[in-house]
Amino acid sequence: MDQIEVSIIYIEDDKSVQFAYQQSMELAGFAVIAADNAEEGLRRLKLHPASIVLTDVRLPGMSGIELMHEVLKTDDQVPVVLITGHGDVEMAVNAIKEGAYNFIEKPCNTKRLMELLEGAIAQRRLVLEHKQLRLEQKAKNGPVMIGRSKAMQRIREMILNIADTDVDVLIEGETGTGKEVVANMIHAWSERRTGHFVPLNCAAFPDTLFESEMFGHEAGSFTGATKKRIGKIEHAHQGTLFLDEIESMPLDIQAKFLRVLQERSVERLGENKIIPVDCRVVAATKEDLLAMSKRKEFRSDLYYRLNVVTITIPPLRERREDIPELFYHFAFQATQNYKRPMPELKPELIVWLQSQSWPGNVRELKHVTERYVLGLLTPDFEGFALSEDNRMSLTETLDSFEKRLIEDALQQNGGRVSSTAEQLLLPRKTLYDKLNRHAIKPEAYRSGSQSSTD
Repeated sequence: MDQIEVSIIYIEDDKSVQFAYQQSMELAGFAVIAADNAEEGLRRLKLHPASIVLTDVRLPGMSGIELMHEVLKTDDQVPVVLITGHGDVEMAVNAIKEGAYNFIEKPCNTKRLMELLEGAIAQRRLVLEHKQLRLEQKAKNGPVMIGRSKAMQRIREMILNIADTDVDVLIEGETGTGKEVVANMIHAWSERRTGHFVPLNCAAFPDTLFESEMFGHEAGSFTGATKKRIGKIEHAHQGTLFLDEIESMPLDIQAKFLRVLQERSVERLGENKIIPVDCRVVAATKEDLLAMSKRKEFRSDLYYRLNVVTITIPPLRERREDIPELFYHFAFQATQNYKRPMPELKPELIVWLQSQSWPGNVRELKHVTERYVLGLLTPDFEGFALSEDNRMSLTETLDSFEKRLIEDALQQNGGRVSSTAEQLLLPRKTLYDKLNRHAIKPEAYRSGSQSSTD
């Protein structure tokens, strides 16, 4: 596993002081992300969760102590180092009791500051690497988010950072970008994975049924309610409630749902009994909820309550480097689902795929891939001629995907070549040729109890 790079979110409102200390830290080899106030620092931490926080105590608006509390509320394993004036030492000592990593007095001794930062970064990296090892193990049988772009790596880091917390999450992204996949990963990588993952598309129900679907009802509570019904919120107890297209939630229901978020309890329709619920809420939207709240189309208090951690998934056109891997992944799935062999994947095909605009994003790419595997899509590659260097590069990319595909299939089949060939719909001789070409040894995927012969 590659070493995780940990940044320093440095918050200081005095520009000259900020510049001087940032320069010192960067000369010492640290990656520094500067902010002028606590609110900006929190936004930077959302974008770069693999970080520690270095903050002055006295800031305009939210203080450094208040900032620390907000950071630890989201993730109590983020080291927060406080910079204090002489009169703030007692306050800083109390802050350590409340979870701060350490503090240093102004003017800062540079050597002492660098030692503190090294220790805090080492601690943060250890926590993140430990989490990543555990989550990678869980992910083997869980949902997968494909993509090696910086944006997708950052999203995986955010999920890694928040998965084992109970913080509510808002996922933003265009239709088809994979918001439910991200929600599933948050659930599958969390301590709540043994509970229910309860999805509810807020646009799928008429207003008259939505309240009952969300909160449940007692028998006789309204015409047609012949028996008691457990609502989605209650069903998600000790699990995760996923609210897709939350922008479509009726305004009157938003007020009731806000109370659920604040009180963590629910009342079924037709009953006064308060039922405690312990669930994590993950909401998804394709709209700008802040803009909607300004137009009075979405409750601003609900928006701010949900907007603790926001994960923004970029559209596929902004991460075209992920297209080859996504295409290969969907192609393999399609060969399994439709019992078809893997078609030839030409480098020109990848260039053609990366040239498309993909308004339907990953979902559209998946459907195009399925049509290609079924032989229903024959793109015209005219105008997509490649230079020899580009052809070599794309050929290497496709070879890399093919190698990983074979390795995954061998892993699933315990290293048995015949079963792997059957799963991949390849003649055994063809598979052996590919094993030799990629220097893959099937015996490496056999457990000790399995036979060494195929």
